[in-house]
Amino acid sequence: MSTESEAPAVAGETAAEETPTEEKKESSTLKVITWLSVGMAVAALGIFVGRELRSRYKFNHRTPYDFYDHASGNEPQAGDFGLGV
Repeated sequence: MSTESEAPAVAGETAAEETPTEEKKESSTLKVITWLSVGMAVAALGIFVGRELRSRYKFNHRTPYDFYDHASGNEPQAGDFGLGV
């Protein structure tokens, strides 16, 4: 009976035949992928936090005129307003 717990290697290679440069290449690739993922997560978090801080800042620095309906600036102004039409 065989008590070998190693799975058969792919393409006839064993773990002992793997060269150190392949291990280093795999390790560096994983490090690059990890750091890119961390960087993207930090950037996304920074964008989210910055947006939240800006919205709070804008909310806290309101003027009394911001409570009027026409003060938002989202609606286009009527072209004939104030022309006596």
